[in-house]
Amino acid sequence: MSDAQPQRSEGTATAPYRRQQPETLRLRSIAPTFTVNDLQRSLAWYRDGLGFFISEKWEEGGKLEGVMLKAGACHFGLSQDDFSKGRDRPKGVGFRIWCETFQEVDALAARLRAFGGTILEEPGTRYDSYSFTAQDPDGFKITFAQAKS
Repeated sequence: MSDAQPQRSEGTATAPYRRQQPETLRLRSIAPTFTVNDLQRSLAWYRDGLGFFISEKWEEGGKLEGVMLKAGACHFGLSQDDFSKGRDRPKGVGFRIWCETFQEVDALAARLRAFGGTILEEPGTRYDSYSFTAQDPDGFKITFAQAKS
């Protein structure tokens, strides 16, 4: 974009805002997707253990290949590994998703525990927030933090 092109202004009448040039990335949403070893097992963990619901399904030849899950305004995908890179390929190493919610973190942890899910870090105060960390069937880590009002 050249400097000769007009910049879009946003803001109030007294304090207009000019976007940084070149513009930084602006997303409306982001939906991570995990490739999992057993889609049905992972789906049960996220749906029944945590409370996500299925918003989309992808099937091929009548076989479930992936799902898009939803929780509040957030989307999250699961897809069945085709094992083309090997059956013993490690998953979840060096990766964590951080989730913030206004729901009671203790109740979410209790729901997951009752389902039989793995909790790596019990609910408690860490990094200036009340949270817990769970590990899904493939080793992916997810931290749920209590949003501050």
